[in-house]
Amino acid sequence: MKYTFDIVGVSQVLYFFNHQQQSWQKSPQQGVEYLGTHTCTLDAFLESVESVPAKWGWNFDQVVDTVIQFWLNNSESVSYWKARLSDAGRDNLLVARVADIKALQAEFESLLGKDW
Repeated sequence: MKYTFDIVGVSQVLYFFNHQQQSWQKSPQQGVEYLGTHTCTLDAFLESVESVPAKWGWNFDQVVDTVIQFWLNNSESVSYWKARLSDAGRDNLLVARVADIKALQAEFESLLGKDW
């Protein structure tokens, strides 16, 4: 199984919590997980991803490697989002997405209304 990780934005804590609740109630089997952290550090995201593999039956080592590879190969993006989080203030989270690539593709296709 292949995984993907990407930082997707900054969100207020309550909005993120509400989104997580709605997503869980709507489609708890999708294989796409959104993570939030108050700090833009690799350690913070590795800590937040710890419970995800058990939830979806993913390979923990591969998920961690995916997060680390993103961090090493996208330093400009990480710096950009770190600055945006700092600009947003302390009541906000940096949001990232970790997903099984096939599940993410299915989610994007459903957003486009296509049945491939």
